[in-house]
Amino acid sequence: MRLILLGAPGAGKGTQANFIKEKYNIPQISTGDMLRAAIKAGTEMGLAAKKVMDAGQLVSDDIIIGLVKDRLKEADCANGYLFDGFPRTIAQADAMKDAGVKVEYVLEIAVPDESIIERMDGRRSHPASGRVYHVKFNPPKVEGLDDVTGEPLVQRDDDKAETVKKRLDVYHTQTEVLLGYYNTWANSGDANAPKYRKIEGLGAVDEIRDRAFAALSS
Repeated sequence: MRLILLGAPGAGKGTQANFIKEKYNIPQISTGDMLRAAIKAGTEMGLAAKKVMDAGQLVSDDIIIGLVKDRLKEADCANGYLFDGFPRTIAQADAMKDAGVKVEYVLEIAVPDESIIERMDGRRSHPASGRVYHVKFNPPKVEGLDDVTGEPLVQRDDDKAETVKKRLDVYHTQTEVLLGYYNTWANSGDANAPKYRKIEGLGAVDEIRDRAFAALSS
C-alpha cells in the first residue's frame, strides 16, 4: 500500500494515518521527521538541508525529493508507505512524478471548514498529562478542569479559531490545488496514475476508519 493522505489541517488525517499504518504495516513518512533524521544522521541531503535552514530559508523541492527517495530505500518501506503532509504543492507533486515515486492511492478526507473550526476551537488540554477534551464532544466532568487532577485545562494557541482560520487559508491557497491535480491524473487513463478516493471526514472515528479502509480496497 503506497498512498498520499490529503485533507485540511484538523480534518483528522493523523488519527486515520495511525489506523492505516497498523492495518497495512507501513511507515508514515513526514517530511519534517525526515529532515530531522537526515540532519541528525549527517547525510549529504541532511547537511544540505541544514545549511539552507540555518540561513532561515525554505528547503528546496530538490532536497525534499532527494530525502524522500533515500527514505523509500529503507527496509520498513518494503510493504509500502503513507505520505502525510507531502506533497504540499504542484511543484512537489510534479517532482515526485518525475522521480518515479510510486503511489497507488490518493485518499482525501473531506471536512467543511466550519466543522474543523468547531472541532479545533473546542479542544482543551491538560498540559502535564497530554489529556485532551472537547467542550462539546468530550467535555470534562467539571467545566474547565482535568478529570483526574482537577487542574485547569488550557486552550493551545494553535487550536484557537483565528489560528485555525489562517491555517485553512494557507491550505486553500497552496495545497487544495492538489485535489484537482490527482483527480485529473487518476481520470487520465495513465497506467501509472494513482486511484483517487474521497471520503467524508465527519462522524465517529471508527466510522471514518471503516470508510477509509473501504476506499483503499476499491
